[in-house]
Amino acid sequence: MKVILKADMENLGDAGQVVDVKPGYARNYLLPQGFAYEASASNLARIEEEQKKAEELAKRDYLEARRRASQIDTTKLTFRALAGEGDDAKLFGSVTNADIADRLNAEGGLDFELDKRWIQLDEPLKSLGAFQVPIKLHTDVVVEVAVEIERDEA
Repeated sequence: MKVILKADMENLGDAGQVVDVKPGYARNYLLPQGFAYEASASNLARIEEEQKKAEELAKRDYLEARRRASQIDTTKLTFRALAGEGDDAKLFGSVTNADIADRLNAEGGLDFELDKRWIQLDEPLKSLGAFQVPIKLHTDVVVEVAVEIERDEA
């Protein structure tokens, strides 16, 4: 019996895929649990239409991420922080992804709200210097922002 999977099923297939299973497995498990539906002509047409819409949406998301990346691409942020003695001194505190997002949203002239979760910092910046901080706007679009941390003479 041919069915169309609604969700990814381990050892069976991915969502939207047409698979051939035993009639009892389809009738007693896949269909009642809502994991699949029958592979009729109308259901196949519906799946094809859903896949087209998903592709269009993915393309639109990618283009929007590229547009946003062009706004961020040349941005350079400067933070002033108290630090210990020496050129490679540790900061009294740190610069986090939330700090970078707040500064970009406030001063970056962006026409969208940058989420702090998009900023790919493994750990907060805790020393003076210049850093390249990656921002992941989409699975295929990553842009780097120049972040410089200078000593605050306060």
